[in-house]
Amino acid sequence: MTLSIFVDGSGGPDAGFGFFVKETGESFYQKEPGITNNQAEYKAIIAALKKYLGTTEEIVIYSDSKNTVSQLNHEFAINNARLRELAMETWQLVGTHKGLQIKWIPRQENLAGKMLGS
Repeated sequence: MTLSIFVDGSGGPDAGFGFFVKETGESFYQKEPGITNNQAEYKAIIAALKKYLGTTEEIVIYSDSKNTVSQLNHEFAINNARLRELAMETWQLVGTHKGLQIKWIPRQENLAGKMLGS
């Protein structure tokens, strides 16, 4: 089975991030006030990857952050030191999942965004 994991995050005073797994209906959300939108997107992906550490399931992560997806797929440079740290952590986790994909989707198709109310 392939797990379709939708991630989303929002920055600012009411910041938070989370994910929704289409096949299981499982969801996760964590508030973290003061982080940026980009940091929240990375943290959502990291939380999902940590949750499924050691799984043999194929995973496809869907995010509506074109910037984050492009950075993680080595298409865009990462000029911010904090985002670079989050990307390094993400890539380490990605390396533990065989065949993992991170794909961009339009905001209106992001099931996590709908679930998280953003």
